[in-house]
Amino acid sequence: MEHSPAPDPAAPPAGDRREFLTKAAAIAIGGAITAVPPVAGLCVFLDPLRRESPAGASVLVASLSALPEGGEPRKFPVLATKVDAWNRANNVPVGAVYLQRLKDNQVRALNVVCPHAGCFVNYRPGENDFFCPCHDSRFATDGAILDPKSPSPRPLDDLPVEIRKGTEVWVTFQNFRAGEHKKIPV
Repeated sequence: MEHSPAPDPAAPPAGDRREFLTKAAAIAIGGAITAVPPVAGLCVFLDPLRRESPAGASVLVASLSALPEGGEPRKFPVLATKVDAWNRANNVPVGAVYLQRLKDNQVRALNVVCPHAGCFVNYRPGENDFFCPCHDSRFATDGAILDPKSPSPRPLDDLPVEIRKGTEVWVTFQNFRAGEHKKIPV
């Protein structure tokens, strides 16, 4: 006859062990199920803050036919979709540019903001220059500083231009920090 080993008095009964494992699994699964909705809600709530803004995207500004062939600058508003955290607005004015039609249907775009203090420059057809009324500084039609005593730290900011479909003028619009020698995007 074989003898079975004597039960260990310190070991819990087998039923208690199974009951403990069942309760522990139920608590773990219940905790995971309970945590999913708040975590998902928090991710949805914070999603706009994690998204990259489309700054520097090209925007349709004008038609090539709207620009005179002689190179005289024309001012155009820049309308874009503005995304601000949880808000999205279409066709909102985000700035303005002067466009000039050059030889071979090339186009130059200059930001209307003066690099000195952020004032808007005006094109003066009679003088054939850009004039900043905030500090009486003048810029050539290519954006170069005309007055050597100008407080402007750099020429007018030029922007990349692309002609699409042969007639559409697209500008990669960007504002830059005023008062700096280098073009630092804002």
